[in-house]
Amino acid sequence: MIKPNIEWRVQENGYYCLSGVLERDTVPAFWQRKHEWMPQEPKVKLDLAALTRVDSAGMVMLLHVYQQLRQNGAELTLLNVPEQLKTLLRLSHIETMLAACVD
Repeated sequence: MIKPNIEWRVQENGYYCLSGVLERDTVPAFWQRKHEWMPQEPKVKLDLAALTRVDSAGMVMLLHVYQQLRQNGAELTLLNVPEQLKTLLRLSHIETMLAACVD
């Protein structure tokens, strides 16, 4: 069985786009390659519209992206956050942690 992929790319408008399935089967390998895709800009806009599924592992990965960028002095804005992710954040009682970056 082929595992779904996660893709991180820069869009024409300069925003980043995260697409695919962000779940426990895909996150570990993707996170190990973070040096290939982690942005270095001071302001990062990440469009999540192309995510087809997000589970708790995907939510945690996004929290780590947020924390990593903050440690580097960068700001993160999440665009088109899927309802599934909003629900996970709310159920985990951490929606306030990312509230400032959800647009």
